[in-house]
Amino acid sequence: MKKILICLAIAGVGLLNSGCNDWLDVLPKNEQVAPDYWKTKEQVEEVLTQGYAYMRTTVPNLIYWGELRGGSIYAYSGAEQQKLQNFQLTASSSMCNWSSFYQVLNIANSIIKYAPDVHVQDETYTEAAMNSHMAEAYFMRAWVNFTLVRNYKEAPLILEPYVTDSYPFNIGKSSEETLIAQIKEDIKTALASGAAKEFYDNDAWAGATKGRITKWALYALMTDVCLWSEDYEGCIEYADLLINSNSSHRPAFMADSEQWFTIFNPGNSNESIFEINFDVLTYNQPVDYSPSAYFTYSVSARLQYSLAMLTRLMLENLNSNESSVRAYGGAYNDLGIGATSSIWKYQGYGYLSSGYRDQQDANWILYRMADVLLMKAEALVWQGGTANFQAAIDLINRVRIRANVTELDVNINDVTEESMLKYVLEERDIELAAEGKRWYDLVRFGKSKGYKYQNTFVDLIVDNNASVSSQWLRSVLKNTYAWYLPVPQSDIERNSLLTQNPYYDITSN
Repeated sequence: MKKILICLAIAGVGLLNSGCNDWLDVLPKNEQVAPDYWKTKEQVEEVLTQGYAYMRTTVPNLIYWGELRGGSIYAYSGAEQQKLQNFQLTASSSMCNWSSFYQVLNIANSIIKYAPDVHVQDETYTEAAMNSHMAEAYFMRAWVNFTLVRNYKEAPLILEPYVTDSYPFNIGKSSEETLIAQIKEDIKTALASGAAKEFYDNDAWAGATKGRITKWALYALMTDVCLWSEDYEGCIEYADLLINSNSSHRPAFMADSEQWFTIFNPGNSNESIFEINFDVLTYNQPVDYSPSAYFTYSVSARLQYSLAMLTRLMLENLNSNESSVRAYGGAYNDLGIGATSSIWKYQGYGYLSSGYRDQQDANWILYRMADVLLMKAEALVWQGGTANFQAAIDLINRVRIRANVTELDVNINDVTEESMLKYVLEERDIELAAEGKRWYDLVRFGKSKGYKYQNTFVDLIVDNNASVSSQWLRSVLKNTYAWYLPVPQSDIERNSLLTQNPYYDITSN
């Protein structure tokens, strides 16, 4: 299991040339952390900081996995990316490598296991500080497992850190239901202590409250998990903890359309709940994993909007009261060079600007308030009833009004559940374009209520993916296991209990 359970990469000698408050200025090291390492609160903070560093390395996977199969973003080059896009991936591909997520998981498990021991040994390490650190670790573990569920459906459930060779080498996969139950338990445990912070007071890092895990991030993650697992009451409950909060530190949906682009540049906006931070100037931090490095701006950019998505973005302005801030000059731009399908939100200086960001180090936003509003809208639709349908339309229109887009004028008595879900999907597609949400939105639509809308899900993929034949797509997507990634072949070979996703299992085909 060594391929899956990547060792901790902390050497116990401090954070290179930085202090413990420099939460971004950490580089990996290749040494394991033995149990006798854990002595002081500073060491706990060092390991936790490394967890955030490892989260940054997952961003390329989050981009590829969350977008390429959904048809709104195309890989116009890159052989393995195109195989993922066209549902032709094999288990030997680097595109299905999950090791960076297990690195984060091992960090989280280590903190959860050893932080209580440090609390006993270090009298300066208060219970409140310990619980706050553990809340961050529980989020990391829950988020990793949720990412694995959405991409692999089943995966090994690992709750202990890998620090010695005594850890079991062979670990089988757990079911989606088991993983979801553990995810929810971890989030509830993090919240139960009351120590998860609402904000971080850090003079050295202005973005700490958005770049570190807070109570608000735990609420957002649980909202997402509940929606995925068809717990619609839970989804609405946790969404409302964000939407209806009166705390002065709460993230808030920014209703001013002029503020929309500030979500991406400079980032860490009031609307943001949690984002993986990249900061090259303050911390001289490598930005190889920033979305700016992947959504490059040129006519030959590898990742661009698909023709179908670009058409939707162009039509957005036709439905605008003025000019949609999330279409031309917002989500995409051309600057006269013909790259009209290139993603602008991670490159541009501002809305309708002809200039580029000062640094190509855009953050990767995991959750923001528009996302939460639309998740609640979807849960209301799945619950059904005219009152819920109207409430969902009202939430969608809040997002549309902010974008300067004409409100939906819907006769609630004439709509169906499917048409309402399409309204939500279409709004999420435009508002959250290139934010790693599209594929999971579509899978959730296709699998919920016993695959009720599987055929419509397949139609949506076929209609948006012009890079491979519709006959191929329809034949592949009949098998619902093809909606998920193959388990990395190298891990199958090293772990006798680890089985392949049935769709990719050549031994049974």
